[in-house]
Amino acid sequence: MVGAGFATGQEVVQYFSSFGINGVWGIIIAGVIMTIAGTVFLQLGSYFHASEHNAVFRKVTHPIVSKLLDIAVIFTLFAVGFVMLAGAGSNMAQQFGWPAWVGSTLMLVLVLVTGLLDVDKVSNVIGLLTPTIIIAVIALLIYTLMNMPENAGEVIDIASQTEAPIGNWLLSAVNDNGLALILAVSMSLVIGGDHISPREAGWGGVTYAILLGISGFVLLMGADKIGDSDVPMLVLVNEMGSTAGFLMAIVIFLMSFNTAIGMFYALGKRLASGRENRTYPIFVVGTLAGYGMSFFGFKTLMNYVYPILGYMGMFMVVVLVFAWFRSLSKIRDESVRRERIKSLLRLKLHPEEKYDEKHDDVIGCELVESNLDHEVLFEDLVGEVTEELDSDSEIEFTADEIEEEITDVEYYIERDGVPDPVVDSDVANGKDSKAPDAAK
Repeated sequence: MVGAGFATGQEVVQYFSSFGINGVWGIIIAGVIMTIAGTVFLQLGSYFHASEHNAVFRKVTHPIVSKLLDIAVIFTLFAVGFVMLAGAGSNMAQQFGWPAWVGSTLMLVLVLVTGLLDVDKVSNVIGLLTPTIIIAVIALLIYTLMNMPENAGEVIDIASQTEAPIGNWLLSAVNDNGLALILAVSMSLVIGGDHISPREAGWGGVTYAILLGISGFVLLMGADKIGDSDVPMLVLVNEMGSTAGFLMAIVIFLMSFNTAIGMFYALGKRLASGRENRTYPIFVVGTLAGYGMSFFGFKTLMNYVYPILGYMGMFMVVVLVFAWFRSLSKIRDESVRRERIKSLLRLKLHPEEKYDEKHDDVIGCELVESNLDHEVLFEDLVGEVTEELDSDSEIEFTADEIEEEITDVEYYIERDGVPDPVVDSDVANGKDSKAPDAAK
């Protein structure tokens, strides 16, 4: 979430600080929505064991709605990609005085070349720059507090004169949520899918809200310096010194690159689905089309494109939150079920614990009752348990020495017998079975 759009400061100015004090309330509301919606995304991803966003869309909505959401995500990939190309041009123009097309063209070349390489590794390396943005925002906060304007009211009035793409502060805040969440939905569902039984995930939204609040404050207090700048955050960092401004410009450029390669590469993969050998040509065509769109200008594109993405995101959030509420009891039951299986498997595989084979009836019954394919669920849970035991230096455990029968899912499925409620009760809430009596 803390990407290039956030780093430039343009998004925060348009959606929040342009409303003055009301923008602060908008940030608070945005943080609450982000926390709730992020939790919903992760839990849905986990419940359906998602490997890509469309799998969840198809299962929770009508086929027509699912298709519309998929198209919205595809459009988002393309739109954010060309906005990043435009942003790279504005960033270099503002800091170094280059023509905007030079920075955009340099970004285009880097994206096209990187598309031939191992994109995941390159993106992960560049993604390590995100903490740099967080450090820069905190440094700006300290600098702002030490150099507060003499008349904060006048500065806030100046900020309120900034033209916003959406006229109402509350709608603007919700629209920004929609934009952020439609950008995050694909990865959030997949991250949730990687965790068989995730806990409540709220800290991400809280952290994002804090950073958004800091950014909004420094941009609000610096409104008299920002003017109509395309990259307002860069203006404020340059106040701290030319070296800081130079480094910030490079970081913003690299984060824009990271976002751009991620968007266009994902677009190519999605459009080439079923025709994987044509992924790179489609990737090239999409990137060149985005380069053409970037000539409309960074600020102009953000004014018109981002609100559209925000409204699509708002629709998507409503659909997914409704699906989550409708399936909440099933999600809770499934979470308990998976924790129960995991607890019993941990007890069974622990070399120092006693295990009664009648618990295998419970495992088999729960595997059959799960909404996931029993082979997929069992394999993932065995993998999690063996990894946990293998990483514990106090336990003499070797994954290679596990008996074949233990990891044969059909053994559990075919077992006869009904689980004993007394046996079952102690692990019903997924208690930690490292203790000897956890599943007795």
